[in-house]
Amino acid sequence: MLSIAAIALWLVTIAVAVFFFIRGHTRVAPDGRTAVLLASDERDLVLTEMRGMLETVQVVVDGVKTGDMKQVAQAARASGAAAAADVNPALMAKLPLEFKQLGLSVHKRFDEIATAAGSGASSEQLLASLSTQLSACVACHGSYRLDAVTPATK
Repeated sequence: MLSIAAIALWLVTIAVAVFFFIRGHTRVAPDGRTAVLLASDERDLVLTEMRGMLETVQVVVDGVKTGDMKQVAQAARASGAAAAADVNPALMAKLPLEFKQLGLSVHKRFDEIATAAGSGASSEQLLASLSTQLSACVACHGSYRLDAVTPATK
């Protein structure tokens, strides 16, 4: 009987963990988007990463404009998957699954842009890839916002 209770408790714990991994720490914001609830330092970290990706987009566009594919590849690689490798698991647990999927796809696409630039892709091909990239950014910003919360407002 004790074994069955332990297994049941274990299954409930797994189910709750999966639920929060998928849902994250969120609520519906007044503007209709999903508010991701983060500590101030976590919010600052994510926003800094997003500003870094925006800077990458600017450097990539500038590199495409001037024909400097080395600049394009270097800038895109800096925001690639390696940039997301050291994310704190506690922060990742607070992010909803779709947010995580969008973010990881953006990092992966930066790697693809870097590879394409290094492989002789045309300016038009690179701009098409960047356009797809920006569509993910627009979708994410249209669906989510990051709200800083204090322990008392969680």
